[in-house]
Amino acid sequence: MKYRPIFLLLLILTSCNLGPKATPTLQVQDAVATTLASISTRAPQQIPTLFPTATPLDLKGLFCEYQFCIGHPADMSFYDVSAVTSNQGAPSSYQTGLMATYSANLLITLTWQFSPGTSDPQFLLDLILDDGIDTPVGNREVKLIRDMNVFYTNITTTASTLPYGGAGAWTCGDRVFAWKAYTSDETSAPGLFEEALDRFTCNR
Repeated sequence: MKYRPIFLLLLILTSCNLGPKATPTLQVQDAVATTLASISTRAPQQIPTLFPTATPLDLKGLFCEYQFCIGHPADMSFYDVSAVTSNQGAPSSYQTGLMATYSANLLITLTWQFSPGTSDPQFLLDLILDDGIDTPVGNREVKLIRDMNVFYTNITTTASTLPYGGAGAWTCGDRVFAWKAYTSDETSAPGLFEEALDRFTCNR
């Protein structure tokens, strides 16, 4: 056939131009890779370091429980006397409690009672002073510290080898608190009481 050589020649020429061609999928992938490579990278964002916030009160030597806080010597800790002395082992609560802390030279007790509407804490001061054991010395002081009615008296005692001390009582919210300390000298108790009250707060 006279057309056969021409057909073969066209077939050869066509096959020479059929090299590998980029498919649309490969073109898209290449364009995406190029675009990503041209984007400038940013440094990773730093996560801010969280620092503890300052507390309004120094936690060293501060007892906080039963929705109140009170200062005490830093080397001593209160324990719950109510849980130890109660027949049922009932611990202190918001409404009533008795705590104590002691060392060789100091014994402190703290008690409180639920007494809504009471502005005169003298009854609890009388209660924390043991008849025949604790003897008030000098005049009973009455002060208004912040918005709390506070009573305080120095004492002598025969309760222990610590013959001196002091006792105070105050009202805060719907509770009345009383504090008593036995000390080895005559001068320590007033300062201890002032320190305790300086750091005292309660939920009202």
